[in-house]
Amino acid sequence: MKKTILITGAGSGIGRDAAFALAARGPQVLATTFNEEQAQALRDECLQRGQALQVFKLDITDAADREKVLPLTIDVLINNAGRGDSGSLAEVAVNRIRAVFEINLFATLELTQLVLRGMIARSRGTVLFVSSVAGRLPVPFLMPYSMSKFALSAAGAGLRAEMDQLGKQIQVALIEPGAFHTGFNQAMTERKYDWMQGASYFAGQAEKMKAKEAREFRFLEARSTDSIVAQIVKAAEARRPRLRYVAPWIQGLGVRLARIFGA
Repeated sequence: MKKTILITGAGSGIGRDAAFALAARGPQVLATTFNEEQAQALRDECLQRGQALQVFKLDITDAADREKVLPLTIDVLINNAGRGDSGSLAEVAVNRIRAVFEINLFATLELTQLVLRGMIARSRGTVLFVSSVAGRLPVPFLMPYSMSKFALSAAGAGLRAEMDQLGKQIQVALIEPGAFHTGFNQAMTERKYDWMQGASYFAGQAEKMKAKEAREFRFLEARSTDSIVAQIVKAAEARRPRLRYVAPWIQGLGVRLARIFGA
């Protein structure tokens, strides 16, 4: 039977690349985007590639959009939609943190609950949460994002245990990307400079921080998303996926070592 896979946040980056990679392997892929402009751009790309995706707008923070999944038979849900923000916890506006949690955790969970209705009724299904290695190791000045991913990883691990106890053959796994050159990291780190003006505790360090971030991204970011897309495909196709899928592997190893040594 042909599987149906729904992936959120497929308008760019890892989500878009995973949607095309999964579709090439045979399943029907429902590639959803934050807005209609992204959806149209993705439809145009499908025509250029000669590759079929079923594309529609699904803003996961919009209750009406979330309800679009109710009549669908979804075998695999890939919760990829997310937002990043940055700044020191000593001064970042808490409403900015709330906005990140609203997308990365609360709306993601609300969508998942709707999809789980059908999966539990059919006694089959897989739910993947795209978290981050930043959800296992605190990252200074990226804590609005990092905290939300810590919470998402905890939610995924807890839901996995609950679904195992339910005994309905619902699989849950975490996808934990490291740094990839998609533009997401740059946009996220730049957001704090919108408000880190003269009143910021760190205003005098801003230029040095920008330079340091640029150096770190040049060193860390993988130029291709192939490694993490391969992990998403593996998890989506597994009969019993393991809890965590990480790429690039060297960054995953670095996180494990850092945690072992008390970071």
